[in-house]
Amino acid sequence: MTKVGYARVSTRDQNLNSQIDTLKAVGCERIFSEKVSGRKYNRTELDNCLDYLRSGDTLVITKLDRLGRTTRQLIDLSQHLENNNIELEIIDMNINTRDAMGKMFFTMMSGFAELEANLLSERTKKGLDAARARGRVGGRPQITQEKVAMIVSLYQSKQHSINEIMKLTGVSKGTIYNVINRHKLNI
Repeated sequence: MTKVGYARVSTRDQNLNSQIDTLKAVGCERIFSEKVSGRKYNRTELDNCLDYLRSGDTLVITKLDRLGRTTRQLIDLSQHLENNNIELEIIDMNINTRDAMGKMFFTMMSGFAELEANLLSERTKKGLDAARARGRVGGRPQITQEKVAMIVSLYQSKQHSINEIMKLTGVSKGTIYNVINRHKLNI
């Protein structure tokens, strides 16, 4: 069971030293650090840190906002930690998921994740229902039988490349391949 620290500042002008000193003081054996905005989803050193952590390890941060600036980021991260049996210690909040308050914190984050997923599902359903009420149908537009016949004919003639068939029919490469496969034509 290893304590692994993660330190982050948002700009190149800021200094990581105080976070790193604090993480060392609480016994972190390895510290990952970077200078990148917390709003960015792709943070190389955070990803490296998460890859390094093993079941039973503890991720240690000085403040919650070091992990992310958006609720979605924090929810996703807390879910990842919980799924991989990785503890979280937040120094300035005195939270450690090994104790009752820390477990409650994780439970609340999981509850927020579930709530957000349910709300997204409800919004999507309402949007689709509203679109249907206005006569719109979801999904990709279907191509006409005439276009299908044209694609088959052009392909079977062996005089046109797929790119040429795309230009002649105004249909995407994927759709052309779908038609070819559906009609069991040799590619």
